[in-house]
Amino acid sequence: MHRLGYERYGAQGGDFGSGVSQALQAATPQTIGYTLADSPVGQLAWIAERFAQWTDPRSPIDDDRMLTDISLYWLTATAASSARLHRETTRGVTPCPVPLGVAVFPRDITQSVRPPAERLYDIRHWSEFDRGGHFAAMEVPELPAEDIRTFFLGMLDDQLVDQGRSVGISP
Repeated sequence: MHRLGYERYGAQGGDFGSGVSQALQAATPQTIGYTLADSPVGQLAWIAERFAQWTDPRSPIDDDRMLTDISLYWLTATAASSARLHRETTRGVTPCPVPLGVAVFPRDITQSVRPPAERLYDIRHWSEFDRGGHFAAMEVPELPAEDIRTFFLGMLDDQLVDQGRSVGISP
């Protein structure tokens, strides 16, 4: 980001960004990778099943949106590398020194627990929602969008207070 001229920046991530890497095909990812790369119907079935299992039934994802997501994997031939990435990612927890915001959705495939998370991370913002799942940005986009906005505005406010100024921005 420094090469792009940014001294500071924020990042939002789910799945790998939050350490959910163990959830998908941990044992033999290349086997499923061949199937996903060879058969559009196999790929559709595999990914649609993930959507069915990992979403909150109270927040269904529109079929067109799901098919668009699945099509991107097919058209870019990245389903196999995506499955393999889950296996090749280092297991374990790595402390992160930067301020962190956490959003917990009830139907996600993993659930963060605040006390252990606070021992490893500098958590500045914690939200727990009553709906949403692993694909929260597709299921209930307004919730993660507002939560991300609130987190970064809080970070900006903290920075300005540290500088003896205040911020007149409300989320």
